[in-house]
Amino acid sequence: MSLTYFISDLHLAPDLPRVTQGFLALLERIRGAEALYVLGDLFEAWVGDDQCDEYNNRIIAAFRALADSGTKLFFVHGNRDFLLGQGFAEATGGTLLPESAVIDVYGQPVLVMHGDQLCTLDEKYMAFRAQSRSPAWQQAMLGNPLEQRLMIAQMWRMQSKANNANKPENIMDVTPDEVVRLLQESGAATLLHGHTHRPGVHALLVGGQPAQRLVLGDWREDNGEAVIALAGSDGLRLETLHF
Repeated sequence: MSLTYFISDLHLAPDLPRVTQGFLALLERIRGAEALYVLGDLFEAWVGDDQCDEYNNRIIAAFRALADSGTKLFFVHGNRDFLLGQGFAEATGGTLLPESAVIDVYGQPVLVMHGDQLCTLDEKYMAFRAQSRSPAWQQAMLGNPLEQRLMIAQMWRMQSKANNANKPENIMDVTPDEVVRLLQESGAATLLHGHTHRPGVHALLVGGQPAQRLVLGDWREDNGEAVIALAGSDGLRLETLHF
């Protein structure tokens, strides 16, 4: 049976060897699958498609091998890798999708996204998100030398960790009304996203009709686990991956 896979929140980096090996093993195992969707935060930080060191080239080559096997490859930007560009997509043999997209999953319309846009109560982050998705801002950012961009990304990570430590739990999760609004707007009855690192399946009512929200998990260096999604002709489900 042909399968489509969905992953997110790998936060790939050289100092995460267990996650890196688990990811590379998965790509080898699913060669020939119908499709793979990466729903954001593939990398811990991505500051431009000129970030071509040995580690990143290894990741790109693994994606390319998957695409060359006949598997369709799609990427959605996350809050850590929103500067992934067309150069990266072409190198991997994949396609960059909009920040939210309705895709056909074996006859079922599914709304896919990273999920950070659902956390509307986090006003400071939403303001940064709006700024950082601006083409003018991105052009200015990419105009800086690579070394400077890497330093800026490190500063962002430190600030994010400090800010998140003091945020109430509800601010860091999705806003239920925004979930319903986007599902209504999309016409889909299923939403699939990552970002919150809170995997699970949530039953909803949208316009009086049953709907569902499936949340992917982050990839854990400490215990070698990740929650991914699989879809086939028998439906869409979450599954725990051990690596």
